[in-house]
Parts: sequence; C-alpha cells; structure tokens
Amino acid sequence: MEYKDYYKLLGVDRKASEDEIKRAYRKLALKYHPDRNPGDKGSEEKFKEINEAYQVLSDPTKRSRYDQLGDSYTHWQQRGAPGGFNWEEWYTGSPGRTTRVQVEDLEGILGGAGLGGFSEFFQRIFGGMSDFGTPYRGEGGYRRSTAPTPTPSFQHNVTISLLEAYQGTTRRIEMDGRQIEVKIPAGARTGTKVRVAETVPTGAGRQKGDLYLVIDVGKDPRFDRKGDDLYTETPIDLYTAVLGGEVRVPTVSGNVVLSIPGGTQNGQKFRLSGRGMPQLRNPQKRGDLYVTISIETPRKLSAKERELFQELARLRKK
Repeated sequence: MEYKDYYKLLGVDRKASEDEIKRAYRKLALKYHPDRNPGDKGSEEKFKEINEAYQVLSDPTKRSRYDQLGDSYTHWQQRGAPGGFNWEEWYTGSPGRTTRVQVEDLEGILGGAGLGGFSEFFQRIFGGMSDFGTPYRGEGGYRRSTAPTPTPSFQHNVTISLLEAYQGTTRRIEMDGRQIEVKIPAGARTGTKVRVAETVPTGAGRQKGDLYLVIDVGKDPRFDRKGDDLYTETPIDLYTAVLGGEVRVPTVSGNVVLSIPGGTQNGQKFRLSGRGMPQLRNPQKRGDLYVTISIETPRKLSAKERELFQELARLRKK
C-alpha cells in the first residue's frame, strides 16, 4: 500500500497551523471542485485527494496519529531495513497491539457502508478511530461497547459528505448473506449514532448484537458548520460594494442571488433564513446561512481608472 503525504498534497509544512491548513485547502478545493470542472476526471480525483488530506490534517486526533505513522515510515526508509514497511500494526487502533472481539467474519461487514470516496490508505489507518469512550478495538475497525450489556454492541465510523447530511443518505450493510439498507437521517452531525438492531452475530446460541454507525460529516470547502447553521464567505468587487448589486452565493442545495446594498463594508455579514442544515429531530425546520462579504480591491488600474479614482479622492476632500 502506498504511503500518502497529506502535507505535500495541500502544499503546507508539517508544522503548519490550523489556519494555514484551512487556507491551503480552501484554495485548492475551490480550484479543483467538480462544479468548476464538469466532466474533468483528473480534477475530480485531485479534489478527492485534497479533501482526504484535509479530513486528516484538520482533525487533531487524526493528525497526531498520521504524524506518528509518518515518523515510523520515515525511520523505516532511513534504516533501509530489508522487507516492506509493517503496515499491519497500523491497521488497528494502536500500533503494535491487536485486540480481537468475539464476532465471526467481521471483514467486509459494511459492504458499501464504509468510508466511500476515501483511499485504502485512509480507511486502513483511520477506519477504526472514534471518540466515544475507551476504545476496545477489533478487526476491521470495530470495537465492543464498554457499557455492560447482556448482548454486546458494536460501533463503526462512517464518513458522509455535507450534502449527504443535508439530504439524508443510505449505506448498505451485508450480513449473513443478506443486504440491509441503513437510512442516515437528514441533519446528521459528526457523532450522530444510527442503530441497526440485532445485526451482528455474537456466537452460537446468543442473540445478535446491535451495530451502531457513528457518523462523521466530512468538511466542505465552501461552508463551516456550527450546529444547524452554516457560514460561508463570498467575494465581491469594490464597485459592487460601493454602488450595490447582486452576487451569486452558494448554498448546499444550489446557488442563490443575494442583493448587495450600496456602501457594504468588508466583513459585513448577511443572514439567509432557512438556508442552513435541517434539524435532526425536525428536518422540516432548517438553520440559517450566514454570508460574510470579502471585498476584493483591484490590484491593477488602467490610466483612466486611476484618473477617476483620483478625481473621487479630490471630491471626498472637498
């Protein structure tokens, strides 16, 4: 399996700050976003790669684990030891330790319910990570719940996009030769658990255990999410800021036109009611979308434009 250099993919230093990583990601994501490059498979693959890199480097827990892997991989390269790098110890929750749970044939249990769109590298290294309680990890990224219950339950992380969280989506589980389609509700957040009752075999004569899909909503280059509200930044030119006009603003469900009043200031915020995420318990209600204006100052002026600005400056002084 090929080692992926996520820092190189985003073009940042290994010591880059969270803000530096975010800026680099947004710049590349906007450049390679499929909406801007329709039908371009190369751009689509590049977008997937930089999105995967950002999912790791923007998460302190995942970034720490990735850095540990990178250090081990670098030391292996420098030593020039015979044989390949020992990936096996990185396939479970902690390097060098493998804990087995008493569940038959957990390999491939999720079928299409895994980390769709992410590379094998990502799924192998991060597929079993979770932030719920004390990890008791098993093969394939599963772990047994630490709470004492008559029948054990199992958890697995599933990554979905912001659009899937907005619309609701499904994942398909293959178990005992049958396929189960699990509905992930609209409004799901990172940490939402979806219970699939009595799905996992726990041994002869025992009741089947419950499987919990623990949702991880991937980051979107256009939006920041806080609860059910979304935040985005939209650039406008100086002339629109001064005179007023209209600008197209992205929402999760498509672009809308926002009217900009004359005299709009840099950093001014507009609220688009009901354009945020659906509420998990009441999907008919939605949060709001907050649009922050970023005014782009022209870098180069023609002789005529410079003359007009100078005339405006003289008028302002009178």
